[in-house]
Formats: sequence, structure tokens, C-alpha cells
Amino acid sequence: MHDSIGANLARFREYLSLLARVQLDPRLRAKVDLSGIVQQTLLEVHRGMEQFTMQSPEQQMAWLRRILVNNLADEIRKLRTGKRNVLRERSLEEALHKSSLRLEAWLAADTSSPSQKFEKQERALQLAQALERLPEAQQEALVLQHWQGWSLVEIADHMGRTRAAVAGLLKRGLKQLREEMQHVNNP
Repeated sequence: MHDSIGANLARFREYLSLLARVQLDPRLRAKVDLSGIVQQTLLEVHRGMEQFTMQSPEQQMAWLRRILVNNLADEIRKLRTGKRNVLRERSLEEALHKSSLRLEAWLAADTSSPSQKFEKQERALQLAQALERLPEAQQEALVLQHWQGWSLVEIADHMGRTRAAVAGLLKRGLKQLREEMQHVNNP
């Protein structure tokens, strides 16, 4: 029983990692343990597993995002001195929600039936897993462009590469993601 609960939660690891990475300013990544934040989030979900399993797929994803936001905000707060800024936390939650919507928009149009919502959730998890399998430079370029909204020039400056090199990373990364998603959908 315990193994099946762990396996169920492990499905969300890459999804949460992606959302956390997208929301954290790239300049802070070296100072924040994103895998620790994701692990803490999964641990908190495990503690409330009975409540979690009773929710719809959309509610589960929203709950995961809410816990992740709180854990990210706590970690960022530790890095910064000064008082707690509730507006910043709400901003982080809103940004995380928007990132999740962008991830879902990559996948499909709005669906309404419970089975379609579950399928959409599964595809979001599969996309996050496929993204994690890309080489790190391709991951970084795709995340910065598609979730952070950075231009090619900004990405090139940040990564210390030429625009042509970044364009190549983006092209190869998208091609590999499409191939993997097509393989998942048509085994």
C-alpha cells in the first residue's frame, strides 16, 4: 500500500520540478534547493493523501501548486532579509498558476469531461517528464523562452552562448519533445 502511494506521488515530481524551476529567477537557482522544495511538497501531500485522493484531477493539481507556492515562498523568504511580503507570495502563486496554464496550453484545448481532465493532467505530467530527459542546456533554453517569456537575445546573454546556438538548442529541444510526446500518445 505504502509503495503504491509513493508511486502515485512520484508521478508528480517532474511536474513540480518544472513549475518550481520556471518560477524561480534563474539568478537564484544556485541558492535554492529546488529538489528539496519538491520533496517537501510531496511529503506534505503524502501527509494529506486521503484528502488528496478524494479530489478531482484539477483539484489535485491546484493543491500541489498551492503547496509548492508556499514552500517556494518560504525558501525565498529565507534568502531575503526583511519582513514577510504577502503581496509577493500572492504574486508567486499567481505566476505559478499562469505557468501551469501555459504548460496545459501546450497540450490541448479546454476539455470538460472528467476523463478528458484526467487525460490532460496525464499529458502535463508526461510533458514534464519528457522535458526532464532533455539535455540541461535545452531544458534551460525552452523554460526561459516558453515559460519565462525571454527573448532569444536574453537567453543567449544569460547562457553565455550565441543566438544561433540558443536557436539550435530550442529547435532540437522542441523536436525531441514532440517526438517523445508523439511516442507516448502513439506507442
